[in-house]
Amino acid sequence: MPKSIMIFTAGKGTRMLPLSETLPKPMILVNGKPLADYAFALAQDENLQTVMNLHYLPDSIVQHFGPKGVQFSNEKSQLLETGGGLRKALPILQNAPVFTLNSDAIWSGPNPLTLLRKAWNPTQMDALLMLVPLTQSFGHHGSGDFSSDQNGHLTRGGPLLYTGAQIIKTDRLAEISETAFSLNLYWNLLMQSGRVFGVTYSGKWCDVGQPSSVPIAESLLKRAHDV
Repeated sequence: MPKSIMIFTAGKGTRMLPLSETLPKPMILVNGKPLADYAFALAQDENLQTVMNLHYLPDSIVQHFGPKGVQFSNEKSQLLETGGGLRKALPILQNAPVFTLNSDAIWSGPNPLTLLRKAWNPTQMDALLMLVPLTQSFGHHGSGDFSSDQNGHLTRGGPLLYTGAQIIKTDRLAEISETAFSLNLYWNLLMQSGRVFGVTYSGKWCDVGQPSSVPIAESLLKRAHDV
């Protein structure tokens, strides 16, 4: 079972302007807390060794999360995107299957990492993605990403949206020739062997990718607290 998690915190947050002019997106406040605190809390609940990557305005991330035991992967010279960033962090993550988690989302419901761990079957899977129906997503503009058959096997296109949480094996990352690349490219490689699966989230999920999403996320958190 995975013991480590990569939380992606290096992006420039251009969709979050003007809020991200002076703060990296992970440190923008949602309900009085830095956005990445919510992702970190999910990792803490699962007792995971946590790695975050750094590129844009990294000092506040280091100052906030360094004392909490987070380790950092430095991408200050070049932003490597999700796939390249994960590969660069492998020496810290110990080259094993790992969790990855985007830092720009709010979850209302059970811990998605717990659900992924329970559903993970390494003999059958190279990647297990947490998905949410579009009807249970907030702050997202666009269509879905995947369809799932009765066994959880994924194909591209359909009503299910990738939430930014997954368990993934890392041993084939070396096969990607690009330095900076998206995890989408790596999934394409793994899908050729039919070993990419998904599990559907039972709660609600909010993409906090632009300023207008912040009050939506705060409302979702308030409703969850009031229940």
